[in-house]
Amino acid sequence: MTPWPPLVVLNGHGVRLEPLAQTHASDLQKASAEGQLHRLWYTSVPEPDDVPSEIDRRLGLRAQGSMLPFAVIEEKPGPLQGRAVGMTTYMNIDAQFRRVEIGSTWYRPAVQRSSLNTACKLLLLGHAFEQLDCLAVEFRTHFMNHQSRRAIERLGAKLDGVLRAHMRMADGSLRDTAVYSVIACEWPAVRANLTWALEKPRG
Repeated sequence: MTPWPPLVVLNGHGVRLEPLAQTHASDLQKASAEGQLHRLWYTSVPEPDDVPSEIDRRLGLRAQGSMLPFAVIEEKPGPLQGRAVGMTTYMNIDAQFRRVEIGSTWYRPAVQRSSLNTACKLLLLGHAFEQLDCLAVEFRTHFMNHQSRRAIERLGAKLDGVLRAHMRMADGSLRDTAVYSVIACEWPAVRANLTWALEKPRG
C-alpha cells in the first residue's frame, strides 16, 4: 500500500521541493559542511559524512508511512541555482485524522536569511491544507532554538505548549520541545501573511 501523503514535487517563489533521494547527497554534504551546521547542539543536522545514512533513515520512515522527506532546491539565479540546499519533511503523519508536522528542516547558511524558508513553508502548508485536506499542521522545535521559534511565529503558527524533558539530544541533554500549530480555519490568514512576506516591495 502506498504511504500517505503521495509523492509530490512542489514549486514556487524560487524554490522546488522534490522527494529526497541519494542523488541529493553530494549537494547536501556541502550544505552541511558550510558553517559546520552539524555542531549546533540544539538542532540535528547530519555531519557531511553522515548525509547518505540520514537520507536512508528518512526514506525508511517514508516506507513506514510516518514521513515524507523532501530535498530543498534553490531555483533563484545564482551560484546555488539547481542545487539541494537543505532538507525538510512532513513527519509524524497521521493519515486517519489528516494531521502532519513540518519538521526535520535545515538549510545551508547561505540561504538562511533569504526568502527560501518562507517559500518552503507556503508550499508545504498550501499542499497540506488545499490538497491533502489536513485539519492541522504542527511545528516543533527545541525551546532554546530561538531562531527557529521566531521563524515559526512569523509564519503565523500559535504556541500550543511546551513538552518538558521531551527527548534526549545526541549530547545527552534533555530537550524541552515547543509545539506550535496552524489549524485549517487559520490557513487563509496565514497564507495571506506568507504571500505578502514574499511579494511586498523591498526598498
